[in-house]
Amino acid sequence: MTELAVGTVDGAAQPAWLTAEKFNRHTFWCGQSGSGKTYALGVVLEELLLRTALPLVIIDPNADFVRIGEVREGVDAETAAALSAREIRVLRPATLPGDDLRARFSSMLPQSKAAVLRLDPIADRAEYNAFLHLSAVGATADARALMQRLIGSADPGQQAIAQRIENLGVLDWQIWAGEHAAASEVIDARPDATVLDVGGFAHPDEALTVVLSVLDDLWQKREQRRPVLIVIDEAHNVCSPELSGPLAVAVRERIIQIAAEGRKYGLWLLLSTQRPSKVHPGVISQCDNLGLMKMSSPADLAELGSVFGFVPAELMARAAMFEQGQVLLAGGFAPVDGVVRMRARYTHEGGADVRVPVRG
Repeated sequence: MTELAVGTVDGAAQPAWLTAEKFNRHTFWCGQSGSGKTYALGVVLEELLLRTALPLVIIDPNADFVRIGEVREGVDAETAAALSAREIRVLRPATLPGDDLRARFSSMLPQSKAAVLRLDPIADRAEYNAFLHLSAVGATADARALMQRLIGSADPGQQAIAQRIENLGVLDWQIWAGEHAAASEVIDARPDATVLDVGGFAHPDEALTVVLSVLDDLWQKREQRRPVLIVIDEAHNVCSPELSGPLAVAVRERIIQIAAEGRKYGLWLLLSTQRPSKVHPGVISQCDNLGLMKMSSPADLAELGSVFGFVPAELMARAAMFEQGQVLLAGGFAPVDGVVRMRARYTHEGGADVRVPVRG
């Protein structure tokens, strides 16, 4: 059994551990703003990097984990050396320093390509059907090559698709891989961690498209049964029950599918968010591990209690009074359900709270 040292048992000096092998179940990490949720999640990811060979794919909308490969001063030499030896790839929009975060249109599923173009199979049935036929014969065409083909077509349906691509400005997006590596190709090479900094794009659909391309690729290759932990920070951005539009819905439905069926293929989720009501119930209901930080809302605690019924009610209720950095760990990955004070980070946070300016 591999132990992940994440802190100390609350009210005692003894170390608190998580069991690494139990991350082969989906995990829900939750806490209201200011609870220390993201900082504490970083501790867990550090331990997974140190103690396991499980590749991490981190979907990071706020650049909170882009520095997870940078060790803080004062960390003991052995730990610092071990973390520094890990291969961590940080993929970011081309306007930011680092490796480019890109998607390959030709590798996406036909339904996902249609979602990028906001084609609804019912509302846009004629145009959608024309696109499916086009995609079937031109599956290897990237976005620009497809556009050139459509522009010269005499077919009204293909001309309509060309107009849609132009009107949406899809070819102006910076995500298309072309001669560069796509994020899915980087992940397929199995670095220890791949951080997808999806928050810096000019158009929100670019972030959704990259996420969808990565999730689709992992799902298409599921029969290879190569384990990976898919960490989704601020998970409400991609699997809220309130999301609408073909692209956002396609991303959410893929996450729901991975939550329901991915575990046996080695596709494991770790979802982090502020409130359980912000994440689709079809995802939360599939989680066996719980990390709960401060949660003042009685309604949210009641919802969590109904999903994670194995957690004693009196233990769940304590979350309303938690201090920053306290977390209730329960489920398969916790040897004993209980409250833990998380240890200090070994690596730098990418983001931090902005301080109130004061006069000197």
